[in-house]
Amino acid sequence: MSSVVNDTRIPNNVDLSSDKRLQRALEEWQPNFLKWWVEMGPEGFQQDDVFLRTAISVDHEGWANFDYVKMPDYRWGIFLSDAVADRTIACGDDYGKPVWQQVPGEHRNVLRRLIVTQGDTEPASVEQQRLLGQTCPSLYDLRNLFQVNVEEGRHLWAMVYLLHSYFGRDGREEAEALLERRSGDPDKPRILGTFNEPCEDWLSFFMFTFFTDRDGKYQLLALAESAFDPLSRTTRFMLTEEAHHMFVGETGVLRVVQRACELAKLDPNGDARAQGGVDLATIQRYLNFWFSSSLDLFGAEVSSNAASFFAAGLKGRAKEAQHTDHVALEGTYALDLPRDGALRREEVALRTAMNEVLRDEYVEDCQRGVDKWNRTIAEQGVDFKLTLPSRRFNRAQGLYAGMRFDTDGALIDEATWQAMKSRWLPSDADRAYVKSLMTRPVYEPGKMAHWIAPPKQGIKGRPVDFEYVRHTPA
Repeated sequence: MSSVVNDTRIPNNVDLSSDKRLQRALEEWQPNFLKWWVEMGPEGFQQDDVFLRTAISVDHEGWANFDYVKMPDYRWGIFLSDAVADRTIACGDDYGKPVWQQVPGEHRNVLRRLIVTQGDTEPASVEQQRLLGQTCPSLYDLRNLFQVNVEEGRHLWAMVYLLHSYFGRDGREEAEALLERRSGDPDKPRILGTFNEPCEDWLSFFMFTFFTDRDGKYQLLALAESAFDPLSRTTRFMLTEEAHHMFVGETGVLRVVQRACELAKLDPNGDARAQGGVDLATIQRYLNFWFSSSLDLFGAEVSSNAASFFAAGLKGRAKEAQHTDHVALEGTYALDLPRDGALRREEVALRTAMNEVLRDEYVEDCQRGVDKWNRTIAEQGVDFKLTLPSRRFNRAQGLYAGMRFDTDGALIDEATWQAMKSRWLPSDADRAYVKSLMTRPVYEPGKMAHWIAPPKQGIKGRPVDFEYVRHTPA
Protein backbone atom coordinates (compact mmCIF):
# COMPACT_ATOMS: atom_id res chain seq x y z
CA MET A 1 0.00 0.00 0.00
CA SER A 2 1.46 3.36 -1.04
CA SER A 3 1.96 6.06 1.57
CA VAL A 4 -0.20 9.19 1.29
CA VAL A 5 1.21 12.52 2.46
CA ASN A 6 -1.60 14.87 3.51
CA ASP A 7 0.31 17.55 5.44
CA THR A 8 1.89 19.29 2.44
CA ARG A 9 0.63 21.97 0.05
CA ILE A 10 -0.27 19.25 -2.44
CA PRO A 11 -1.50 15.99 -0.88
CA ASN A 12 -0.05 13.06 -2.80
CA ASN A 13 1.07 9.45 -2.80
CA VAL A 14 3.72 9.88 -5.51
CA ASP A 15 6.59 10.92 -3.20
CA LEU A 16 6.43 14.44 -4.59
CA SER A 17 8.94 15.82 -2.07
CA SER A 18 11.68 13.63 -3.58
CA ASP A 19 11.53 15.57 -6.84
CA LYS A 20 12.00 19.22 -5.87
CA ARG A 21 11.87 20.49 -9.43
CA LEU A 22 8.52 18.81 -10.08
CA GLN A 23 7.22 19.92 -6.69
CA ARG A 24 8.14 23.55 -7.40
CA ALA A 25 6.53 23.42 -10.84
CA LEU A 26 3.25 22.09 -9.46
CA GLU A 27 3.31 24.56 -6.57
CA GLU A 28 3.72 27.34 -9.13
CA TRP A 29 0.77 25.97 -11.12
CA GLN A 30 -1.40 25.77 -8.00
CA PRO A 31 -2.12 29.54 -7.65
CA ASN A 32 -3.19 29.70 -11.29
CA PHE A 33 -5.53 26.78 -10.69
CA LEU A 34 -7.03 28.50 -7.63
CA LYS A 35 -7.45 31.72 -9.61
CA TRP A 36 -9.29 29.77 -12.29
CA TRP A 37 -11.42 28.05 -9.63
CA VAL A 38 -12.50 31.35 -8.05
CA GLU A 39 -13.25 32.89 -11.44
CA MET A 40 -14.90 29.89 -13.14
CA GLY A 41 -15.98 27.60 -10.30
CA PRO A 42 -19.40 27.71 -8.58
CA GLU A 43 -20.44 31.35 -8.49
CA GLY A 44 -21.72 32.75 -5.21
CA PHE A 45 -20.75 29.89 -2.90
CA GLN A 46 -16.98 30.06 -2.53
CA GLN A 47 -17.10 31.06 1.14
CA ASP A 48 -19.79 28.59 2.19
CA ASP A 49 -19.07 25.55 4.33
CA VAL A 50 -19.93 22.46 2.26
CA PHE A 51 -20.14 18.88 3.53
CA LEU A 52 -17.68 17.31 1.11
CA ARG A 53 -15.67 14.14 0.82
CA THR A 54 -11.95 14.61 0.28
CA ALA A 55 -9.59 11.92 -0.95
CA ILE A 56 -7.01 11.13 1.72
CA SER A 57 -5.93 7.62 0.68
CA VAL A 58 -6.13 5.07 -2.12
CA ASP A 59 -7.33 2.33 0.22
CA HIS A 60 -10.84 1.41 -0.92
CA GLU A 61 -11.81 0.59 2.67
CA GLY A 62 -11.43 4.20 3.77
CA TRP A 63 -10.12 6.47 1.05
CA ALA A 64 -12.18 9.59 1.80
CA ASN A 65 -12.90 11.95 4.67
CA PHE A 66 -16.28 13.73 5.00
CA ASP A 67 -16.43 17.15 6.65
CA TYR A 68 -17.31 20.78 6.11
CA VAL A 69 -14.85 22.67 3.92
CA LYS A 70 -14.90 25.88 1.90
CA MET A 71 -14.36 24.94 -1.73
CA PRO A 72 -11.25 27.11 -2.33
CA ASP A 73 -9.71 25.34 0.70
CA TYR A 74 -10.45 21.88 -0.70
CA ARG A 75 -7.40 19.62 -0.58
CA TRP A 76 -6.93 18.82 -4.26
CA GLY A 77 -4.27 16.16 -4.43
CA ILE A 78 -2.42 13.71 -6.65
CA PHE A 79 -3.44 10.10 -6.09
CA LEU A 80 -2.50 7.03 -8.11
CA SER A 81 -3.81 3.55 -7.43
CA ASP A 82 -1.15 1.22 -6.11
CA ALA A 83 1.07 -0.36 -8.71
CA VAL A 84 0.25 -3.90 -9.81
CA ALA A 85 3.30 -6.11 -9.40
CA ASP A 86 4.74 -7.44 -12.66
CA ARG A 87 1.96 -5.81 -14.68
CA THR A 88 2.20 -6.49 -18.42
CA ILE A 89 0.76 -4.75 -21.46
CA ALA A 90 -2.90 -5.68 -21.74
CA CYS A 91 -3.45 -5.46 -25.49
CA GLY A 92 -1.99 -4.74 -28.89
CA ASP A 93 1.19 -5.64 -30.69
CA ASP A 94 3.26 -5.74 -27.49
CA TYR A 95 0.72 -7.76 -25.51
CA GLY A 96 2.34 -9.50 -22.54
CA LYS A 97 5.48 -7.36 -22.41
CA PRO A 98 6.27 -5.25 -19.31
CA VAL A 99 4.36 -1.97 -19.05
CA TRP A 100 6.18 1.35 -19.43
CA GLN A 101 7.15 3.55 -16.51
CA GLN A 102 8.39 6.27 -18.87
CA VAL A 103 6.95 7.57 -22.13
CA PRO A 104 8.43 5.88 -25.22
CA GLY A 105 9.62 8.52 -27.65
CA GLU A 106 7.56 7.16 -30.54
CA HIS A 107 4.34 7.53 -28.51
CA ARG A 108 5.11 10.83 -26.82
CA ASN A 109 2.91 13.13 -28.91
CA VAL A 110 -0.08 10.78 -29.02
CA LEU A 111 0.02 10.10 -25.27
CA ARG A 112 0.28 13.79 -24.52
CA ARG A 113 -2.75 14.49 -26.70
CA LEU A 114 -4.77 11.73 -24.99
CA ILE A 115 -3.92 13.14 -21.57
CA VAL A 116 -4.64 16.73 -22.60
CA THR A 117 -8.00 15.79 -24.11
CA GLN A 118 -9.01 13.92 -20.96
CA GLY A 119 -7.73 16.76 -18.79
CA ASP A 120 -9.63 19.37 -20.79
CA THR A 121 -12.99 17.78 -20.01
CA GLU A 122 -12.53 18.22 -16.26
CA PRO A 123 -12.47 22.03 -15.92
CA ALA A 124 -14.91 22.28 -18.83
CA SER A 125 -17.71 20.61 -16.88
CA VAL A 126 -17.09 22.89 -13.87
CA GLU A 127 -17.44 25.88 -16.18
CA GLN A 128 -20.63 24.51 -17.71
CA GLN A 129 -22.19 24.10 -14.25
CA ARG A 130 -20.88 27.21 -12.48
CA LEU A 131 -24.26 28.99 -12.17
CA LEU A 132 -26.43 26.00 -11.26
CA GLY A 133 -26.10 26.55 -7.52
CA GLN A 134 -28.23 29.66 -7.86
CA THR A 135 -31.24 27.54 -8.88
CA CYS A 136 -30.67 24.42 -6.75
CA PRO A 137 -33.70 22.27 -5.84
CA SER A 138 -32.33 21.46 -2.35
CA LEU A 139 -29.23 21.63 -0.17
CA TYR A 140 -28.76 17.92 -0.79
CA ASP A 141 -28.54 18.56 -4.53
CA LEU A 142 -26.42 21.67 -4.05
CA ARG A 143 -23.87 19.65 -2.11
CA ASN A 144 -23.84 16.93 -4.77
CA LEU A 145 -23.22 19.54 -7.46
CA PHE A 146 -20.26 20.90 -5.51
CA GLN A 147 -18.92 17.40 -4.83
CA VAL A 148 -18.92 16.70 -8.56
CA ASN A 149 -17.24 20.07 -9.21
CA VAL A 150 -14.37 19.68 -6.74
CA GLU A 151 -13.68 16.14 -7.92
CA GLU A 152 -13.55 17.28 -11.53
CA GLY A 153 -10.99 19.77 -10.27
CA ARG A 154 -8.99 16.94 -8.70
CA HIS A 155 -9.18 15.00 -11.95
CA LEU A 156 -7.64 18.01 -13.66
CA TRP A 157 -4.82 17.83 -11.11
CA ALA A 158 -4.37 14.14 -11.97
CA MET A 159 -3.77 14.92 -15.65
CA VAL A 160 -1.61 17.97 -14.92
CA TYR A 161 0.64 15.82 -12.73
CA LEU A 162 1.25 13.49 -15.68
CA LEU A 163 1.92 16.40 -18.03
CA HIS A 164 4.42 18.00 -15.66
CA SER A 165 6.10 14.73 -14.71
CA TYR A 166 6.58 13.09 -18.08
CA PHE A 167 6.37 15.69 -20.87
CA GLY A 168 8.81 18.45 -19.96
CA ARG A 169 8.25 21.96 -21.26
CA ASP A 170 5.51 20.80 -23.66
CA GLY A 171 3.65 19.30 -20.72
CA ARG A 172 3.96 22.46 -18.64
CA GLU A 173 2.64 24.56 -21.51
CA GLU A 174 -0.28 22.20 -22.03
CA ALA A 175 -1.08 22.39 -18.30
CA GLU A 176 -1.27 26.18 -18.53
CA ALA A 177 -3.51 25.96 -21.59
CA LEU A 178 -5.95 23.76 -19.65
CA LEU A 179 -6.69 26.83 -17.51
CA GLU A 180 -6.96 29.18 -20.49
CA ARG A 181 -9.64 27.52 -22.60
CA ARG A 182 -13.26 28.14 -21.63
CA SER A 183 -16.42 26.11 -22.20
CA GLY A 184 -18.45 27.70 -25.00
CA ASP A 185 -15.90 30.42 -25.73
CA PRO A 186 -15.95 31.03 -29.52
CA ASP A 187 -12.26 31.93 -29.55
CA LYS A 188 -10.86 29.42 -27.03
CA PRO A 189 -13.42 26.63 -26.72
CA ARG A 190 -12.90 23.33 -24.96
CA ILE A 191 -11.57 20.55 -27.18
CA LEU A 192 -14.67 18.32 -27.33
CA GLY A 193 -18.03 19.65 -28.53
CA THR A 194 -20.19 18.25 -25.72
CA PHE A 195 -18.15 20.26 -23.22
CA ASN A 196 -19.08 23.49 -24.97
CA GLU A 197 -22.83 22.82 -24.69
CA PRO A 198 -24.68 25.02 -22.18
CA CYS A 199 -25.81 23.26 -19.01
CA GLU A 200 -28.19 25.86 -17.65
CA ASP A 201 -30.81 23.87 -15.77
CA TRP A 202 -30.85 20.95 -13.36
CA LEU A 203 -32.48 18.50 -15.74
CA SER A 204 -29.51 19.10 -18.05
CA PHE A 205 -27.13 18.65 -15.11
CA PHE A 206 -28.67 15.31 -14.16
CA MET A 207 -28.60 14.15 -17.80
CA PHE A 208 -25.00 15.33 -18.13
CA THR A 209 -23.86 13.45 -15.04
CA PHE A 210 -25.71 10.34 -16.16
CA PHE A 211 -24.75 10.29 -19.85
CA THR A 212 -21.62 12.42 -20.24
CA ASP A 213 -19.90 11.35 -17.02
CA ARG A 214 -20.71 7.78 -18.03
CA ASP A 215 -18.78 8.37 -21.23
CA GLY A 216 -16.00 9.56 -18.93
CA LYS A 217 -16.21 6.25 -17.08
CA TYR A 218 -15.63 4.28 -20.28
CA GLN A 219 -12.83 6.54 -21.47
CA LEU A 220 -11.15 6.06 -18.09
CA LEU A 221 -11.68 2.29 -18.27
CA ALA A 222 -9.97 2.28 -21.68
CA LEU A 223 -7.07 4.39 -20.38
CA ALA A 224 -6.80 2.19 -17.28
CA GLU A 225 -5.59 -0.54 -19.66
CA SER A 226 -2.80 1.69 -20.98
CA ALA A 227 0.72 0.33 -21.29
CA PHE A 228 1.87 3.66 -19.81
CA ASP A 229 1.54 2.58 -16.20
CA PRO A 230 1.35 6.03 -14.53
CA LEU A 231 -1.66 6.85 -16.72
CA SER A 232 -3.28 3.51 -15.89
CA ARG A 233 -2.80 4.01 -12.16
CA THR A 234 -4.08 7.59 -12.34
CA THR A 235 -7.29 6.70 -14.16
CA ARG A 236 -7.98 3.70 -11.94
CA PHE A 237 -8.25 5.98 -8.93
CA MET A 238 -10.29 8.55 -10.87
CA LEU A 239 -12.85 5.81 -11.50
CA THR A 240 -13.36 5.53 -7.73
CA GLU A 241 -14.54 9.14 -7.61
CA GLU A 242 -16.40 9.05 -10.93
CA ALA A 243 -18.94 6.53 -9.61
CA HIS A 244 -20.58 9.19 -7.43
CA HIS A 245 -21.02 11.54 -10.40
CA MET A 246 -23.04 8.93 -12.28
CA PHE A 247 -25.03 8.19 -9.11
CA VAL A 248 -25.98 11.88 -8.95
CA GLY A 249 -27.22 11.72 -12.53
CA GLU A 250 -29.08 8.43 -12.29
CA THR A 251 -30.89 9.24 -9.05
CA GLY A 252 -31.45 12.86 -10.07
CA VAL A 253 -33.28 11.91 -13.26
CA LEU A 254 -35.17 9.21 -11.36
CA ARG A 255 -36.43 11.78 -8.85
CA VAL A 256 -37.55 14.13 -11.66
CA VAL A 257 -39.30 11.18 -13.34
CA GLN A 258 -41.01 10.16 -10.10
CA ARG A 259 -42.27 13.68 -9.50
CA ALA A 260 -43.46 13.97 -13.10
CA CYS A 261 -45.59 10.89 -12.56
CA GLU A 262 -46.94 12.11 -9.22
CA LEU A 263 -47.94 15.47 -10.67
CA ALA A 264 -49.43 13.94 -13.81
CA LYS A 265 -51.73 11.82 -11.66
CA LEU A 266 -52.94 14.95 -9.87
CA ASP A 267 -54.05 16.57 -13.13
CA PRO A 268 -57.37 15.73 -14.83
CA ASN A 269 -55.60 15.58 -18.18
CA GLY A 270 -52.48 13.82 -16.91
CA ASP A 271 -50.40 16.94 -17.61
CA ALA A 272 -47.44 17.31 -15.25
CA ARG A 273 -46.72 20.76 -16.68
CA ALA A 274 -50.14 21.98 -15.63
CA GLN A 275 -49.15 21.00 -12.08
CA GLY A 276 -45.79 22.75 -12.21
CA GLY A 277 -43.59 19.77 -13.08
CA VAL A 278 -41.43 18.49 -15.90
CA ASP A 279 -43.50 16.18 -18.09
CA LEU A 280 -42.15 12.84 -19.24
CA ALA A 281 -42.18 13.83 -22.92
CA THR A 282 -39.82 16.70 -22.16
CA ILE A 283 -37.60 14.37 -20.12
CA GLN A 284 -37.46 12.09 -23.18
CA ARG A 285 -36.36 14.98 -25.40
CA TYR A 286 -33.60 15.94 -22.95
CA LEU A 287 -32.54 12.30 -22.83
CA ASN A 288 -32.34 12.20 -26.63
CA PHE A 289 -30.14 15.28 -26.71
CA TRP A 290 -27.63 14.38 -24.02
CA PHE A 291 -27.38 10.72 -25.07
CA SER A 292 -26.68 11.55 -28.70
CA SER A 293 -24.23 14.31 -27.76
CA SER A 294 -22.37 11.96 -25.41
CA LEU A 295 -22.17 9.25 -28.09
CA ASP A 296 -20.05 11.64 -30.17
CA LEU A 297 -17.39 11.65 -27.45
CA PHE A 298 -16.36 8.10 -28.36
CA GLY A 299 -15.18 9.21 -31.80
CA ALA A 300 -15.74 7.72 -35.23
CA GLU A 301 -17.18 4.25 -35.68
CA VAL A 302 -14.33 3.35 -38.04
CA SER A 303 -11.12 4.94 -36.83
CA SER A 304 -7.50 4.49 -37.80
CA ASN A 305 -6.57 6.38 -34.63
CA ALA A 306 -8.47 3.89 -32.49
CA ALA A 307 -6.65 1.06 -34.28
CA SER A 308 -3.29 2.74 -33.66
CA PHE A 309 -4.05 3.37 -29.97
CA PHE A 310 -4.98 -0.28 -29.49
CA ALA A 311 -2.04 -1.62 -31.49
CA ALA A 312 0.38 0.46 -29.44
CA GLY A 313 -1.28 -0.48 -26.15
CA LEU A 314 -2.13 3.17 -25.37
CA LYS A 315 -5.82 2.34 -24.83
CA GLY A 316 -7.63 -0.94 -24.46
CA ARG A 317 -11.23 -2.01 -24.27
CA ALA A 318 -13.14 -1.55 -21.03
CA LYS A 319 -11.96 -4.31 -18.69
CA GLU A 320 -9.73 -5.81 -21.35
CA ALA A 321 -9.27 -9.00 -19.33
CA GLN A 322 -12.86 -10.05 -20.11
CA HIS A 323 -11.89 -10.49 -23.77
CA THR A 324 -10.04 -13.53 -25.10
CA ASP A 325 -8.17 -12.09 -28.09
CA HIS A 326 -6.01 -9.21 -26.84
CA VAL A 327 -4.20 -8.68 -30.14
CA ALA A 328 -7.37 -8.37 -32.27
CA LEU A 329 -5.64 -8.69 -35.62
CA GLU A 330 -8.02 -11.22 -37.16
CA GLY A 331 -11.43 -10.17 -35.83
CA THR A 332 -14.08 -8.10 -37.59
CA TYR A 333 -17.02 -5.96 -36.49
CA ALA A 334 -20.32 -5.55 -38.36
CA LEU A 335 -21.41 -1.96 -39.00
CA ASP A 336 -24.20 -0.26 -40.94
CA LEU A 337 -22.20 1.91 -43.33
CA PRO A 338 -23.68 4.76 -45.40
CA ARG A 339 -23.48 3.79 -49.07
CA ASP A 340 -25.13 5.83 -51.86
CA GLY A 341 -27.83 7.30 -49.64
CA ALA A 342 -28.62 4.04 -47.85
CA LEU A 343 -27.18 1.85 -45.11
CA ARG A 344 -25.41 -1.41 -45.88
CA ARG A 345 -24.08 -3.82 -43.26
CA GLU A 346 -20.42 -4.61 -43.77
CA GLU A 347 -17.59 -6.14 -41.79
CA VAL A 348 -14.70 -3.87 -40.80
CA ALA A 349 -11.41 -4.75 -39.12
CA LEU A 350 -11.96 -5.09 -35.39
CA ARG A 351 -9.07 -2.80 -34.47
CA THR A 352 -10.60 0.04 -36.48
CA ALA A 353 -13.91 -0.45 -34.61
CA MET A 354 -12.54 -0.14 -31.06
CA ASN A 355 -14.47 3.09 -30.49
CA GLU A 356 -17.66 1.25 -31.38
CA VAL A 357 -16.79 -1.68 -29.11
CA LEU A 358 -16.46 0.78 -26.24
CA ARG A 359 -19.67 2.52 -27.29
CA ASP A 360 -21.50 -0.84 -27.20
CA GLU A 361 -20.72 -1.27 -23.52
CA TYR A 362 -21.67 2.34 -22.83
CA VAL A 363 -25.06 1.97 -24.50
CA GLU A 364 -25.75 -1.22 -22.55
CA ASP A 365 -24.81 0.56 -19.31
CA CYS A 366 -27.06 3.52 -20.15
CA GLN A 367 -29.94 1.14 -20.84
CA ARG A 368 -29.68 -0.26 -17.31
CA GLY A 369 -30.28 3.22 -15.93
CA VAL A 370 -33.20 3.87 -18.28
CA ASP A 371 -34.72 0.55 -17.19
CA LYS A 372 -34.64 1.77 -13.58
CA TRP A 373 -36.42 4.97 -14.55
CA ASN A 374 -39.05 2.96 -16.41
CA ARG A 375 -39.64 0.75 -13.39
CA THR A 376 -40.43 3.88 -11.40
CA ILE A 377 -42.89 5.01 -14.09
CA ALA A 378 -44.56 1.59 -14.06
CA GLU A 379 -44.76 1.57 -10.27
CA GLN A 380 -46.52 4.93 -10.46
CA GLY A 381 -49.09 3.44 -12.85
CA VAL A 382 -48.33 5.88 -15.67
CA ASP A 383 -48.48 4.72 -19.28
CA PHE A 384 -45.15 5.95 -20.64
CA LYS A 385 -41.78 4.43 -21.43
CA LEU A 386 -38.48 6.25 -21.81
CA THR A 387 -36.22 4.92 -24.57
CA LEU A 388 -32.70 5.45 -25.79
CA PRO A 389 -32.73 6.73 -29.37
CA SER A 390 -30.74 4.98 -32.06
CA ARG A 391 -27.02 5.68 -31.89
CA ARG A 392 -27.38 7.11 -35.42
CA PHE A 393 -29.78 9.82 -34.25
CA ASN A 394 -28.58 13.45 -34.08
CA ARG A 395 -24.90 12.67 -34.47
CA ALA A 396 -22.27 15.34 -35.12
CA GLN A 397 -19.27 12.97 -35.23
CA GLY A 398 -18.54 9.74 -37.03
CA LEU A 399 -20.19 7.87 -39.90
CA TYR A 400 -23.62 9.39 -39.37
CA ALA A 401 -22.64 13.03 -38.93
CA GLY A 402 -24.45 15.28 -41.38
CA MET A 403 -27.10 12.65 -42.10
CA ARG A 404 -30.67 12.65 -40.81
CA PHE A 405 -32.16 9.74 -38.90
CA ASP A 406 -35.26 9.38 -36.78
CA THR A 407 -35.03 8.10 -33.20
CA ASP A 408 -35.39 4.51 -34.46
CA GLY A 409 -32.35 4.97 -36.73
CA ALA A 410 -34.21 5.12 -40.06
CA LEU A 411 -32.84 7.47 -42.71
CA ILE A 412 -35.07 10.50 -43.30
CA ASP A 413 -34.85 13.61 -45.45
CA GLU A 414 -34.19 17.15 -44.25
CA ALA A 415 -37.83 18.20 -44.52
CA THR A 416 -38.94 15.35 -42.24
CA TRP A 417 -36.18 16.21 -39.78
CA GLN A 418 -37.23 19.85 -39.61
CA ALA A 419 -40.87 18.88 -39.17
CA MET A 420 -40.16 16.39 -36.38
CA LYS A 421 -37.14 17.91 -34.63
CA SER A 422 -39.15 19.62 -31.88
CA ARG A 423 -40.77 16.28 -31.00
CA TRP A 424 -37.39 14.62 -30.62
CA LEU A 425 -35.13 17.29 -29.13
CA PRO A 426 -35.70 20.08 -26.58
CA SER A 427 -37.04 23.20 -28.24
CA ASP A 428 -36.27 26.72 -27.09
CA ALA A 429 -39.72 26.70 -25.49
CA ASP A 430 -38.91 23.46 -23.63
CA ARG A 431 -35.68 24.89 -22.28
CA ALA A 432 -37.39 28.13 -21.28
CA TYR A 433 -40.12 26.21 -19.46
CA VAL A 434 -37.69 23.97 -17.59
CA LYS A 435 -35.61 27.00 -16.56
CA SER A 436 -38.78 28.79 -15.42
CA LEU A 437 -39.39 26.02 -12.85
CA MET A 438 -35.95 26.63 -11.39
CA THR A 439 -35.89 30.38 -10.84
CA ARG A 440 -36.13 30.08 -7.06
CA PRO A 441 -33.43 28.08 -5.27
CA VAL A 442 -34.28 26.03 -2.17
CA TYR A 443 -31.77 26.63 0.63
CA GLU A 444 -33.80 25.39 3.61
CA PRO A 445 -32.58 22.04 4.97
CA GLY A 446 -34.91 19.17 4.07
CA LYS A 447 -37.04 21.17 1.65
CA MET A 448 -37.34 20.24 -2.02
CA ALA A 449 -38.35 22.16 -5.11
CA HIS A 450 -41.84 21.34 -6.35
CA TRP A 451 -40.61 19.66 -9.54
CA ILE A 452 -38.40 16.97 -7.96
CA ALA A 453 -39.01 14.13 -5.48
CA PRO A 454 -36.81 13.86 -2.37
CA PRO A 455 -33.95 11.34 -2.29
CA LYS A 456 -34.47 8.07 -0.47
CA GLN A 457 -31.59 8.73 1.91
CA GLY A 458 -28.99 11.32 2.79
CA ILE A 459 -25.21 11.31 2.44
CA LYS A 460 -22.77 9.34 4.58
CA GLY A 461 -25.39 8.43 7.17
CA ARG A 462 -26.77 11.96 7.50
CA PRO A 463 -30.52 12.54 7.13
CA VAL A 464 -32.01 14.18 4.06
CA ASP A 465 -32.72 17.34 6.11
CA PHE A 466 -29.09 17.70 7.15
CA GLU A 467 -27.55 21.13 6.44
CA TYR A 468 -25.27 19.94 3.65
CA VAL A 469 -24.35 23.50 2.70
CA ARG A 470 -24.23 26.33 5.18
CA HIS A 471 -25.39 29.06 2.87
CA THR A 472 -26.82 32.47 3.69
CA PRO A 473 -28.40 34.02 0.58
CA ALA A 474 -27.18 37.50 -0.24
